Order: sequence, then structure tokens, then C-alpha cells
Amino acid sequence: MKKIFLLMVLCITLFSGYAQPSKNFPPKTLNVLVFYKTEGWHHQSISSGIKMFDELALQEGWSLTATENANLFTMDFLVNFDVVVFLNPTGDVLSPNQQKAFETFMKTGKGFVGIHAASDCEYEWDWFGKLCGAYFLTHPPAQEGKVIIEDHNHPTMKVFEGMDSYTTVDEWYSFKENPREKVHVLARLDESSIKKTKNDDWKMGDHPLIWWQEFDGIRSFYSVFGHTNESFQNQKVRDHYSAAVNWAGKNE
Repeated sequence: MKKIFLLMVLCITLFSGYAQPSKNFPPKTLNVLVFYKTEGWHHQSISSGIKMFDELALQEGWSLTATENANLFTMDFLVNFDVVVFLNPTGDVLSPNQQKAFETFMKTGKGFVGIHAASDCEYEWDWFGKLCGAYFLTHPPAQEGKVIIEDHNHPTMKVFEGMDSYTTVDEWYSFKENPREKVHVLARLDESSIKKTKNDDWKMGDHPLIWWQEFDGIRSFYSVFGHTNESFQNQKVRDHYSAAVNWAGKNE
């Protein structure tokens, strides 16, 4: 009888130990949509960007769908996702009905990540301009430039921790309006680092490149990196965008 009692106590102790809920829950699986339709300039780097997101999805445990089919932008389809990434889309890529579905969907508390030419898209749709943060104006020739880091505290900028600036090759967009008063700027361009220019029409003075914002329950992030194939092979850029998706999906 004594042996039976001891065995019961042991079983209860072991069961109790395993039944305790973990305080460190694993990150949730994010459903991520990568959209890359182009009606204007088509960046050859899109294929490298898709490859990068495929690899990040395996690394991070995301469920990834990549498409250029705008006809899928219905509530029935979009409701399956947590984050939508606009990967170098250009021009008028969504019809009015598709725009309405996307805006309604985003306002249910979803995340948006705009990459490089996402700002060269949907110029006639004011809400998208607000979502992305700014519209593309022009750029100097693609070349090496210095990015000045303004804020290391955002998850997307942890990769630049301990660095005041980061120098790399890309296409340095300038924008029709400076978004600083409407968004939280994380990094800006050191315009003095740009050497190859045809004219000065790209200069902004204060030249934001990376930012985030939250409104209407939406988390929105934009970054200029992504003109070249090498951009998406760069480990810092890859970590930057991995953190962007996790932040936008509230998985940071």
C-alpha cells in the first residue's frame, strides 16, 4: 500500500511539472503575402527578393505566398494573411475594387512592408500614399551611399546596432514630400556621399530612407533597400526585412 501511495505521489509530481504552461510561448506562424506586380519599371531584383523571402520563411517559420496576380485581392483571399509585402511593384497595379478590398482588409489590424519601389506605385490612390508613407520622385544613378542610422531601438534596426552609419550600393530614392512629420524615421541618406549625379533634382536636404508608422490598427514599414540582386543577398538587408515582417505581423 505504501509503495502504491509513493508511486501516485511521484506520478502527480511528474505530471504537474510537465503541465506547467511555458512563460516563453513560441512565435506564432505568420501568413505572409508577397505581391510584386509591375505596370511600370520592372526591377530584375524581384526574383532575388522572392528567393530571399522563401528562405526567410523557412528560417522564421512563416507560411509564404508570392504572387503578381492582382485578381486575388479580394477579402476572401486576403483574410488568410497577417502581413502583405509590396516587393518592388510599380504603376497602377490594383483596380478600384481591389483597392477597396485591400484597404478594408488592412484596417482589420494587419501589417504592411513596402520595399523600394513600393513607393513608385498607386499614385492616384491617396490612402496607399498614406500607407506607404511617401511617393517616389526620382533618384541619382545607383551607387554606393551612406545611410545614417537615426534609431537603433526599432526591431528592424537591431542589425545595425553599434553603427552610426551603413554604406552599401543601392538606388537612393527621393520622394515627392518629406514624410518625416507623418512617420517615425529610422534612417536617412547622407547626401554628401552621393558622387555620381546628372543634376541635383534628387536632393531633399533631410532625406529619409527607412521609416515606420501605425494608424487605424495597421503597422506599416518602408525601406529603400532592394534595387539590386545583391541587396537581397546582403545579410544585413535580409535580417532587416526579416525583422520588418515579424514586427508588422506583431511577432517581434
